[in-house]
Amino acid sequence: MAEPGADRTGAPLTVEQHLAQVLATVGPLEPVRLPLDEVRDLVLVEDQVAPLSLPRFTNSAMDGYAVRAADLGSPSEAAPVELRVAGEVGAGQATTRVVPRGEVVKIMTGAPVPDGADAVVPYEWTDRGATTVRITRAPAVGAHLRGAGEDVTAGDLLVAAGTRLGPRHVGLLASCGIATVPVRPRPVVAVLSTGTELRDPATALADLPDDAIYDGNSYLLAAAVEAAGATALRLGLVADEPQAFLDVLARLRAEGGVHAVVTSGGVSQGDFDVVKAALRPLGTVWFGPVAMQPGKPQGFGHVEGLPIFTLPGNPVSSYVSTELFVRPALRTMMGLEPVSRPLVDATLTERVTSPPGKRQFLRGTVSVRADGLEVALSVSPVGGSGSHLVGDLAAADALIVVPEDVTVLEPGSAVQVVRLTRPEEGL
Repeated sequence: MAEPGADRTGAPLTVEQHLAQVLATVGPLEPVRLPLDEVRDLVLVEDQVAPLSLPRFTNSAMDGYAVRAADLGSPSEAAPVELRVAGEVGAGQATTRVVPRGEVVKIMTGAPVPDGADAVVPYEWTDRGATTVRITRAPAVGAHLRGAGEDVTAGDLLVAAGTRLGPRHVGLLASCGIATVPVRPRPVVAVLSTGTELRDPATALADLPDDAIYDGNSYLLAAAVEAAGATALRLGLVADEPQAFLDVLARLRAEGGVHAVVTSGGVSQGDFDVVKAALRPLGTVWFGPVAMQPGKPQGFGHVEGLPIFTLPGNPVSSYVSTELFVRPALRTMMGLEPVSRPLVDATLTERVTSPPGKRQFLRGTVSVRADGLEVALSVSPVGGSGSHLVGDLAAADALIVVPEDVTVLEPGSAVQVVRLTRPEEGL
């Protein structure tokens, strides 16, 4: 990491350079074995092989009667065949093991097929008799049976290492009696806001001092951490006192269980930039400018091995920084790819301007237009470029990327955008 512990006085880093120095110092977390109800969206680290076949035994696909097909002949509505019911079999209640010749066994869906039976007659083809049954239609041999092992055979590869586990994988593993699997765990991320002026949103407006504001950042960043797939530990507020900040870090290290820390505020050039004042003497955290707007003042490093992201205090700056730098690091820890949200092409609907030498990330909303098989995106700017405009941020679903060497884009210009939501979820 370049110049740890010092303010960078040379040219600002590019977005790519800062991301590279972050990712160079984080890696996948050590695997842990977790129960299935805790592994959704986590990455499997070992192949999972079937310990048994599915189905374990041949079972009925219908409610009806297990039969020997040869005993039925050619029944019809006009000339049904009538056979004795020798017993019944329910799922998990396999008390009748054999179908005697010339007889049938009532059977429920999922129940094991008794020996001798080679088909199931659905209820709909019978009079549903209990002692004897009248059958009006004969099934083919093998009809309405689920053969043992027809889905999965013992020894088959169920789920390969590297798979991000979804509901379908979890259901398959559980069906094969696999209750725990080794995965990359969710990083636990401590999130805190610095600033003596901050108050928790639970503070009544009548009790809010004239020079105080509500803390939105810790809630915003904790939600962004959770959206990235990690677990947020929102610590709330820290006053502008370096020792108070260091005490929080010391407590986190002593208690353990935290994989990273994200702070907002206190990293610029002000007289009360508590984060820089506390961490600069340690010599293990880099502070400096990144050629972007919003989010120019950045910091990243390690405190006794614990990664710490020190983000600017304006809410939009803090959120954009989380998307560009924190999210990729957390996904790297979880073994997820791609680590960054993809850039997608769109057409700009309105004129925008941008300062030279900085990559601008403007808030926008994306519209999708389908023309046959062609799908095109357009993007409209939302609000201004101010890094304090959290209302505009909430209204946006994308970031419009304006390159460093572009100062004006006219309507109809081709641009790239970062979509902040997964369209299929509408979130």
